[in-house]
Amino acid sequence: MSVPREPLPAKLFLSILSAGWEAFWPGLLKKLNQAFGEADYVSDPIDFVQTSYYDKELGTPISRRVLGFEELVPQDRLPEIKLATNALEEKYARKDGNRIFNLDPGLITLERLVLATGKDFTHRIYLGQGIRADLTLIYTGGGWQKLPWTFPDYAGPELQAHLTRLREAYKQEITREREK
Repeated sequence: MSVPREPLPAKLFLSILSAGWEAFWPGLLKKLNQAFGEADYVSDPIDFVQTSYYDKELGTPISRRVLGFEELVPQDRLPEIKLATNALEEKYARKDGNRIFNLDPGLITLERLVLATGKDFTHRIYLGQGIRADLTLIYTGGGWQKLPWTFPDYAGPELQAHLTRLREAYKQEITREREK
């Protein structure tokens, strides 16, 4: 029989896509720090060229920033976090309703990377409040392993390098917590 127990907290990360950073950055970073605690990792912009899916809404050229947050979070907070990022997207949206940025929150643990989404699909698990968990990558054999549904950018080495840095920071944070 399995015995229910709370999992370790996770490393909150956020992927931000936009073509108009000057309209909201660094003000958005300040709001994110207020909402989720201090960001301890902020990447430089990374060209986002794997798909044109967001071009019409966000404009071009699109780039991404990856953020990691210092404070570890309970894994069951993911729906609440996604709803908060959706509210920020709406707050900053253009008058026509189009977003100026796309915020994708997720959690990193030693074993996996999970993204939050409001969209249903075969491999996504409903968490509540209209939000689902998308198991995007697993970490095994010393590296990230893509899955059949992994988005091309998350499957690529550039984004995975940032995710590995976040995972390493998480690993150190968990080790410090266990030593207390």
